[in-house]
Amino acid sequence: EVQLVEAGGGKVQPGGSLRLSCAASGFAFGLYDMLWVRQAPGKGLEWVSQISNFGDSPTYADPVKGRFTISRDNAKNTLYLQMDSLKPEDTAVYYCAKSGGWYIPDYWGQGTQVAVSS
Repeated sequence: EVQLVEAGGGKVQPGGSLRLSCAASGFAFGLYDMLWVRQAPGKGLEWVSQISNFGDSPTYADPVKGRFTISRDNAKNTLYLQMDSLKPEDTAVYYCAKSGGWYIPDYWGQGTQVAVSS
């Protein structure tokens, strides 16, 4: 059974940092591309970032480019999202997702809440 478990969310002041993690199990993690997707209150899903199975070719949505860094540790079956210079508009539930091909998610975690406010 595929499981994705996010952790690391919380409340932080503007300009602060958080590091999200996503522990994967039930599939060959190192063979699949992975994504981070978020959903702000009252809004739809927004793609944030993606990374290839080898850990190269990271790409980012324009609103987070230069502030967020996606990475993975295939030995630990874990995906990360380092979020720096956080802004109130980054407030959302953050989900990690496994790609089923072409970076289209086929499995999702339960999400972790990030709240950025003073």
